[in-house]
Amino acid sequence: MAFTYKRILSYFLRGLLFVTPVVVTIYIIFQTILFLDNLIPVPIPGIGILMVLALITFVGYLASLFFAKPLFDWLERGLIRIPLVNLIYTSIKDLMGAFVGDKKKFSSPVKVQISDTLMRLGFITQEDMSIIGEADLVAVYFPHSYNVSGNVFLVPKEKVTPLTGVKSSDVMKFMVSGGVSPLV
Repeated sequence: MAFTYKRILSYFLRGLLFVTPVVVTIYIIFQTILFLDNLIPVPIPGIGILMVLALITFVGYLASLFFAKPLFDWLERGLIRIPLVNLIYTSIKDLMGAFVGDKKKFSSPVKVQISDTLMRLGFITQEDMSIIGEADLVAVYFPHSYNVSGNVFLVPKEKVTPLTGVKSSDVMKFMVSGGVSPLV
């Protein structure tokens, strides 16, 4: 009889491992879409999210026009002058710029030699640290596993080896998952 209970428990846990990530993923996507759709209250479901996406695209188009750029620069300078807003705005802008835009920062995965037997994976975020008088150092970001945080270390260039043949997104997924997701 104990054999049957162990088998049932095993099936339950295996099902839990499958169902939980699927349900949580669907829930997060659903809540995000619901939030975006409700930003502009319209009686027809789905139209609000389309309007938000169209508005973001239109603002991006305006920001790329040479005659509208001074207005956007003026607005940004105004936001940067406000003490607390400056901290929030520049942090979010830098974080967004690290993933999208012209200055992607997490596109150079590297392996860093920590000791004779220990290495860490990370991303070069600054190639040149001569501004602080350390031309032989690079800034490497090491994300934490299962967390939206990480550390930046200044590392001697000779201890850093670029990773070739793997995509940055796969390396990030590998590190954030604690090494559980495979490097494809």
